[in-house]
Amino acid sequence: MLLELHVRNLALIEKADVEFGRGLNILTGETGSGKSIFMGSVNMALGGKAPKDMVRKGAEYAYIELIFHVDEEKGKALRKLGVSPDEEGILIVSRKIMASRSVSRVNDETVTVGRLREITGLLLDIHGQHDHQSLLYRSKHLEILDLFAGTEGLKKNLAEAYRTYCSLLETAESFHTDEESRRREADFLRFEIGEIEMADLKPGEEEELSKEYRRFAGSRKIREALAAAYEAATAVDLGIARKGVEEAARYEESLDRLKDQLFDAEAILNDTVHEISAYLDSMVFDEEEFCRIQERLDQIRNLEAKYGGSERSVLECLEQKKERLDELEHYDMRRQQAEKELEESGKVLDTLCSQLSVMRREAAGSLSERIRKSLLDLNFLDVQFEISFKKLEKYAAHGFDEVEFLISTNPGEGVKPLGMVASGGELSRIMLAIKTVLADVDDVPTLIFDEIDTGISGRTAQKVAEKLAVISGSRQVICITHLPQIAAMADCHFEMAKEPKDAKTVTTIRRLSDESIPEELARLLGGVEITEAVTENAREMKKMADQTKERVRSQHG
Repeated sequence: MLLELHVRNLALIEKADVEFGRGLNILTGETGSGKSIFMGSVNMALGGKAPKDMVRKGAEYAYIELIFHVDEEKGKALRKLGVSPDEEGILIVSRKIMASRSVSRVNDETVTVGRLREITGLLLDIHGQHDHQSLLYRSKHLEILDLFAGTEGLKKNLAEAYRTYCSLLETAESFHTDEESRRREADFLRFEIGEIEMADLKPGEEEELSKEYRRFAGSRKIREALAAAYEAATAVDLGIARKGVEEAARYEESLDRLKDQLFDAEAILNDTVHEISAYLDSMVFDEEEFCRIQERLDQIRNLEAKYGGSERSVLECLEQKKERLDELEHYDMRRQQAEKELEESGKVLDTLCSQLSVMRREAAGSLSERIRKSLLDLNFLDVQFEISFKKLEKYAAHGFDEVEFLISTNPGEGVKPLGMVASGGELSRIMLAIKTVLADVDDVPTLIFDEIDTGISGRTAQKVAEKLAVISGSRQVICITHLPQIAAMADCHFEMAKEPKDAKTVTTIRRLSDESIPEELARLLGGVEITEAVTENAREMKKMADQTKERVRSQHG
C-alpha cells in the first residue's frame, strides 16, 4: 500500500507530507484548493507528463516521492522485474523535475518511464475524473475484457504471429508484375550487376587510391616547381659580373671584396643548380600510373554516386540486385513459396485468434454478471449488462474480435451500446463498478479515485460511498470527493486548503482529527454559513457512516 507522499515545490505546493492509512483515505477541500495538483503529483511520480511550468516559481526543481509497503506476494512479482524492496518491504519511487529534464528513480536506481510504469502498475491504479469517458470507445471495452480474462500471454504470442503474417502478406502482394515488366527489369538488373562486377571493387580500395593520388599529385607539383627554379637559376650568368668586377679591381683595390663575394655567389649558385638537377634526375614520376589511378578513382566514384555513396553501399546494392534478379528468374516458384508461407502463417494466426476469442467469450459472461451485480450495489434499480461480439473482416494485432458493452438501465428496455444510453454520472458509476471487478482480479493493493462522484447525489451518492467502503475493506483506497456522504465513510480524512504565506499562496494538506472531521463535513453540507444544526447533522452523518461501513464490510468480509 501507499504509505507516504512527499511533494516539494510543485505549483502551489511548497511542501507537503502525507501519511496515508489503511482502508478508505478521503481528500476534500474547497474548489481550487489544489486537489488536481495532488492527483497530478502522483501521476507525474508514476511517469506521467511533467510540464516544466509546474515547478514552483523561484525553485530550481520540483520533487515528488512515493513510499510503498510491499507484501511478500508483490515482492516476488517485483523481483521478477529486477526490483527488490528492502528487508522491511519498503519501495521508494521518486521523480525530480527540472527545467531541462526530469529523472525518475526506484530505490535510487534511475529508470525509464516505461519501466517505471511497469513497476508501479503492480502497486497502484489511478482513475481520473475524465477516465470514464473512455468507456465510450469499444477499444476500451476489449481492453477491460482482456484484463479480466487474463489474456496477456496469448496476446503476446498473437501479436508476434500477426507481425509475421503482415510481413509475409507484404511479400506475397509484391508478386504482381506482368511478364514483360519482369523481363525489362531483369535485363536492367543484369546490366547493373555486370557494371558493378566488372569494376571488381575491393573494400578499402578507394582510400588507398586516394592516398596514392595525393602523393602523385604532390610529386608533380614538386617537379614543376623545381624545374622552374632550375630554369631561373641557369639563366643567371654570374661569371660575366665577376669578370667585370675583376677588371675594375685592377684599378681599385677596395673592389677586391666585391670580386670575392661574386666568386662565392657563383660557386653557391652552381652548387644549387647541380643539386636541383640531381634531385630532378632522382625523381620518378610514372605519368601512366598516375593516369591509371585517376581513371580508377573516377570509376569508383561514379559507381558510388550511382549506387549508394560508398564502396560498402555499392557492394550491398550488388547483393540486393542479385537477390532481386534471382527472384525474377525464379518468379513463379518464389510466388508459390510466398503464398504457401502466407497460408501457413494465416492458419497459425487464425488458431491463436480463435483461442483468444474462446477465452474472451468464456470470460464475458462472468464479467457481465459481476459488473451487473456491482451496478446494482451502486443504485442502478434494474440494470442489464451484456458484452456483444463481432468478428472483424481482417486480422488485427489483438485478434479478430470487436466487443462492445451493452446496457439497459430502465425496466422493459432492451440493451443498447453504452455510449447511447449512459449519462455522465452513470458512466462514472459504471467505471467504478468495472474498476471494482478488475481490482478483484488484479489484486492491486492501492486504488486512487479522483472525483468518482461526478454527476451523482442523494441516495446514489450513499450507494457509491458504501461501495467504496466495501472495496477499501480489502485494499487501500484514496479518493478525492466533494460529497459529504462519501467523505463521511473515511478511515483517514485529509483536508486541502490554500493559505497566504510570505506574499505567496501555498497549498497545504493536513489529516483531520476525529474532532475536526465533523467541521469539514459540515462545510460540505452547509456551504458558506455553517450553523450548529448543520454541524450536528455532520456529527450524526459521521456516526451513521461508521456504523454502515462496519456493517457492509462485515457482510462482504
